[in-house]
Amino acid sequence: MSEKGMIKHLTDGNFDQEVGSGVVLVDFHANWCGPCRMLSPVLEQVAKDVKGKAVVGKVDIDSEQKTATHFQITSVPTMILFKNGKEVNRLIGLKNADAIKEFILAEV
Repeated sequence: MSEKGMIKHLTDGNFDQEVGSGVVLVDFHANWCGPCRMLSPVLEQVAKDVKGKAVVGKVDIDSEQKTATHFQITSVPTMILFKNGKEVNRLIGLKNADAIKEFILAEV
């Protein structure tokens, strides 16, 4: 989880378990990516707003290459929405909080 406790940090080891049930938005990001850094506070707010309905997680594509490769992440930030372990939709690029919340709540 992040320093604020709202975003789960996902790894190759815990990914399947963490997205296996419920609605989970996963942000595939990289530390060197400017738009990814701009998205972080937006996702913190989204995580607070959807708490109890959905979970927000992050995957660092540089340290968790197995998961990033499995989902064919070719640009960051890429956000994939999972429902009960299955990918249902994805967003690519920097988005605002309202767009991300609408994206998530469409599957809740």
